[in-house]
Amino acid sequence: MSRVRVRQHVNPLSQKYQTPIAAPPWEKIYADFFQPLHLDIGCARGKFLLTMAEKYPDWNFLGVEIREPLVIEANEQGRSLGLTNLHFLFGNINVEPLNFLRSLPQAPGRVSIQFPDPWFKTRHSKRRVVQPELVQALADVLAPGSLVFLQSDVALVAREMAAQFENQPEFKPLTRGDNPWGVPTEREIACQRLGRLVYRRLLERR
Repeated sequence: MSRVRVRQHVNPLSQKYQTPIAAPPWEKIYADFFQPLHLDIGCARGKFLLTMAEKYPDWNFLGVEIREPLVIEANEQGRSLGLTNLHFLFGNINVEPLNFLRSLPQAPGRVSIQFPDPWFKTRHSKRRVVQPELVQALADVLAPGSLVFLQSDVALVAREMAAQFENQPEFKPLTRGDNPWGVPTEREIACQRLGRLVYRRLLERR
């Protein structure tokens, strides 16, 4: 299958991306939808989740991505590998995030947000994926002990993401500087190859 070429960045505030994410019939998506759920927000081409689904068959994995061609490609790859614990959804996580999280088969036990689009300019900060409404929605839905993993190679973005969660009293930071699951994203691999620093934060729902 040829690699899909898409724009690196899309504006999440444009009208095109304001439709809430529709939940599919989960019983037709996962072979066992009672398994614990890992939600990866901004999953890009889904390589991280494809590997995670193979490594951890006793977990279900869900990727959300705003670039629809990447979602189509990732689902095709998951089907070709016969993975029944993996699915990808197209949409903007910041459109009615609480309703979306409540539509999941169960509250995620793990959430990852990795190398999101940085949107460097201050006037574009509302385009960044980690917004107060999303953090509050996760605080409302996640059960105590659930984990949130953040990472970026942009120090400003990493600090801002961490601050958004640490300013929410339901989350407490854990002292860990590595990837807790040992499965790197494509961007993480590129950073390692180039010797770029990666800034990480692992948090737990109190």
